[in-house]
Amino acid sequence: MSLAASELILNPDGSIYHLNMQPEQLADTVILVGDPERVSKISCYFDRIDTEIRKREFVIHTGEMGGKRITVMSTGMGTDNIDIVINELDALVNIDLKTRTLKKELRSLKLLRIGTSGSLREDIPVGSLLMSRYSIGLEGLLGFYERPMSEKENVLAQKAQALLAGLDFGIRPEAVSCGTALLEQFRPAGFLEGITLTATGFYAPQNRELRAKNRMPALLSKFRALEFDGYKASNLEMETAGIYGLATALGHQALSLNAILANREAGIFHDQPKQLVKELIEKSLELI
Repeated sequence: MSLAASELILNPDGSIYHLNMQPEQLADTVILVGDPERVSKISCYFDRIDTEIRKREFVIHTGEMGGKRITVMSTGMGTDNIDIVINELDALVNIDLKTRTLKKELRSLKLLRIGTSGSLREDIPVGSLLMSRYSIGLEGLLGFYERPMSEKENVLAQKAQALLAGLDFGIRPEAVSCGTALLEQFRPAGFLEGITLTATGFYAPQNRELRAKNRMPALLSKFRALEFDGYKASNLEMETAGIYGLATALGHQALSLNAILANREAGIFHDQPKQLVKELIEKSLELI
């Protein structure tokens, strides 16, 4: 059955609507970053760049490094943007855009988030590099999607829900795990591993308070008590759960790598954030 024009939206040139991208411009390995300016900080390591696209917050470079084809693209901040990005990347490889029909043979992408984050625990200092073994979505996106869940994901989601007892939270937490093949690929780098919380915003949703009052100031302290499968709740950011959940639903592999810039328990911030992000980029590219 052909997908309606209102569901699969294309530009006049046949490219996918938001990303403005054609299927042949996408590599099987995709690096996702939040900041559009970070795209060129990664693609500068490529041997060559074949494709450059810019539309809204989405900056996309596809090229080659060491004989491997790679796409790096910015998503902007938050799982609302991740919803657009992952669905449209999947459409580029698994839907025939000309006939608007699903392909019989599906293609699996490797999705690698390279981003910044704040640690929840004093024993994860600023300057650390951390892989998200699991993620807990506290922003609501995954509640809209059907997806397979493992027994461990179900148990972790129940633990997260129990921690929120007594808080008028209003959103069911969703638990998701990373792509295990990518996890093993990146373990030789020696990154820390933990459970990442994905929030719907930067200030009150992450327990920050400037002038607008935070209604749930106990949120982070509750999650600091979370331990599961040998991992502890480790850090907080705004994209990982959405990436993991949609990757699982659509048959892709995903892994989130985090440069820890802030320590929320100690109340400190890294004094050289750009250098730490550069270190994370270089270590990641070595293993890609």
